[in-house]
Amino acid sequence: MRRSGFSGISSTPIVVMTHAAMPAQSLADVIALARKEPGRISAGTPPPPTVNYFAAELFKAMAADITIVSYRGTAPLTNDLLGGHVDLAFNTIAPAISNIRAGRLRALAVAATARSPALPEVPTAAEAGLPGYDAVFYYGLTAPAGTPQPIIDRLNQELMRIVTAPDVRERLIAEGTEPVAGTPDEYAANIAREEGKWAALVRKLGLKIE
Repeated sequence: MRRSGFSGISSTPIVVMTHAAMPAQSLADVIALARKEPGRISAGTPPPPTVNYFAAELFKAMAADITIVSYRGTAPLTNDLLGGHVDLAFNTIAPAISNIRAGRLRALAVAATARSPALPEVPTAAEAGLPGYDAVFYYGLTAPAGTPQPIIDRLNQELMRIVTAPDVRERLIAEGTEPVAGTPDEYAANIAREEGKWAALVRKLGLKIE
């Protein structure tokens, strides 16, 4: 059944991160190493068609040739990154935030136009030397297609009241996401924009998503 979006909840940028023993200290260092030895640097992601995976493909297309390694989920990816079995990871903040804060993982950049309030010390990709690199994961709610507009509007109002409450906002940020408040039309436009962006990447690179 087709569904209609009625509200976003939160968003989290994809973070380019590496293990603490990796010689590269910055995103620029990683790009330089990858360009010097194309394909040598390995980068783990959750499986396609996640935004995480697309973020790695976008990085490969924009910055340098890397070898993408797809994992079944974030837990095995994080474990292998901690163990140095892959050089980089493209992942959301939540699965890695405790290891980043403890210094076991190094966050090189967030793939967003603004820094994340969960990791304010981590530069954006543009600040780190890769302008235009943007990959954000959005969370939201939908309703069945054909749901009456007054119901959509009421659901949106109630969810926005909850999401913007100070204690909820604080909890979301602590878990690595940032509250997103907006109208149903804004949420629908965001969905369309994201679908168009990643569909264009898939077509451009000839990716086969199973």
